[in-house]
Amino acid sequence: MDVYEAVDSRRAVRAFSDKPVPGEILGRVLAAATRAPSSGNLQPWHVYVVTGEPLAELKRRATARALAGDPGDEREYPMYPAELTSPYADRFSAAAAQRYQALGIERDDPDRPAKIAALNSQAFGAPVVLFCYLDRTMGPGQWADAGMHLQTVLLLLRAEGLHSCPQVMWTMYRRTVGKIVGAGDRLVLFCGVAVGFEKEDVPRLRTGRAAVTETVSFIGT
Repeated sequence: MDVYEAVDSRRAVRAFSDKPVPGEILGRVLAAATRAPSSGNLQPWHVYVVTGEPLAELKRRATARALAGDPGDEREYPMYPAELTSPYADRFSAAAAQRYQALGIERDDPDRPAKIAALNSQAFGAPVVLFCYLDRTMGPGQWADAGMHLQTVLLLLRAEGLHSCPQVMWTMYRRTVGKIVGAGDRLVLFCGVAVGFEKEDVPRLRTGRAAVTETVSFIGT
């Protein structure tokens, strides 16, 4: 699979099989991803790979919180701006409608928030979740570096025939995650990434993208 194929086929999968992910693949991907760019070569990311019983225990604890209506831990950074304007709000709304329809959750379902939280806290059945942290002393530039690192990981996973789903949702249960992975107070949870093989015979969602003319300006050509 070349890089264009990996980019084109990468999508947030929300239905994973229970097929184990070989540890050697994860090791190969994460070793290769160390080549991701970072300003000043700080390499500010700290990644925890959680599988097996520790992941099962994390899923149990997080799901129990979700089903109990727990609003989650206070956020350490905003997931989105306080007020989204067009075209960003339009893109968000359209993607959300597609995403939850594919999961079989109607927008007017009164139990929608709990159902969504429970699906997320199960990592959509993924047998592996990566948790990416940054040191609290890091600034916006290093958060961008962590994003480039994770995108590199996602594309390498596709090259290995795997799928993924970035989940900022885990920051809602950051204290539970921290207890499982042993992250110290000096680290801030950026997000989790569910990893695995896609489950067969389930609806496959591919959200749309804005035309390149909406997001790119060519100057001098």
